[in-house]
Amino acid sequence: MLALRLTRAARPAVQLRRLLVAAAAAGTGFLLLSCLGHALDHPEDAGAAALRLAWCAVPLAATVYFALAVARTDPGTRPRPGLSAVGLSPARLMAVSALTTALSCTLGSMLALLVFLHLRGDLTGMPFDGAAAGFLAADQPLPLPAALTLLVLPPATAAITVALALRPRDPRPATPDRRGFGRFGAYRRATARETFGTYGRFGSRVTRRTTAGTDAAGQPGPLRTTGSTDATAQHGAGSTAPSAARTGDPAGDVPTGGTPAGLPWGVALVTAGLAAQSYAGDPAPAPSLAVLLGWLLTATGLVVAGPGLTHLCGRLLQSVRPGALRLLAGRVLMTEATRIGRPLGVVCAVASAGYAMAVLYDDPSPDFGPLTALGALVVAGCTVATLLTAAVEARQCRAETIAALLRLGAPASMLRGAAALRTAALLALFGPLVLVVGALSALPSAR
Repeated sequence: MLALRLTRAARPAVQLRRLLVAAAAAGTGFLLLSCLGHALDHPEDAGAAALRLAWCAVPLAATVYFALAVARTDPGTRPRPGLSAVGLSPARLMAVSALTTALSCTLGSMLALLVFLHLRGDLTGMPFDGAAAGFLAADQPLPLPAALTLLVLPPATAAITVALALRPRDPRPATPDRRGFGRFGAYRRATARETFGTYGRFGSRVTRRTTAGTDAAGQPGPLRTTGSTDATAQHGAGSTAPSAARTGDPAGDVPTGGTPAGLPWGVALVTAGLAAQSYAGDPAPAPSLAVLLGWLLTATGLVVAGPGLTHLCGRLLQSVRPGALRLLAGRVLMTEATRIGRPLGVVCAVASAGYAMAVLYDDPSPDFGPLTALGALVVAGCTVATLLTAAVEARQCRAETIAALLRLGAPASMLRGAAALRTAALLALFGPLVLVVGALSALPSAR
């Protein structure tokens, strides 16, 4: 009931994103049902039916990835101060997010079932003069348990993924719990040993560090004492950490200014995927399982290397005596490298696969029918929508920084120019990468 109330009270933009998730789940569910119809119409060709079902893993993964991005940006289920007092703990909010995602995907699955039954002629007669009867097995009875099992896959997979990604995490670092013995056998947690007579010395139990502060002009400022204040600051900073940990903030994986460590692994996976595709041979008349595995390895490598490439792009923007515009654009790219880099890697993988297919099949082929077009639309739409959702999430996280810059007198045109510069830099880096990976993927099969 709480999930339904939060879903109904959401803003129009959030409702639109949930409807897009339902549409993606509907497309994926229809593709799964079409595989069932092909298996019913060709019971002797079990290998082709299994291959079609394996290819449905690509739109299913794209739908789940988009549903996770929408769940991360849902403001209705984001932890806020005071919610735990009324029973809305981070664990319960995670459950609400998973349930909301399951409801959206279930709506899409039911829509797919209705469209499938309508095209089969089970509801109001055969539409389109029976044009869809060939691949939907309209002349055979539909096994309802098998159809419902396939339709459960998108909601169940999306809900489990959201629950695992948004589960509450302890923001405190894991430290070894070593117990020592203090004076007169008392237990204590300190690891440093005390010298003789230290306990009774005045001020020995209070750690104080006096440092000279400097102002913005570089002049010496007033002295500040950091003792218990450091602990208070750490406690205050840690109070917001459960929210970031709960929402599955990908930017929390890498500290600000840190370099993502996945670039070498991504390059290795892309190389392995291209090698697997080169040994797969000619994909006609239908792509084999080796081609699918090669494309999956290439796509995984691009996703893993995406944050590192984005961080590198931001570092290149700040090289060779940067001005304020380039410095701001590059620093934002470096900070948001993990949040933006992974969806960029997914879009790069999908675009390179589309370019490779366009190179391999220059003329219209009968193999690319309505089901192939629907699968391509679901995958491309989900990846682009995920990238836009990640960009909106990044802008929401930078809202306080943008407001501070505006209060300091930064012109709005400079902020818009920095955004345009970031977009141009990413296109200049990832655009040729798409063409190179797509050409290398199509080269072994085109020979």
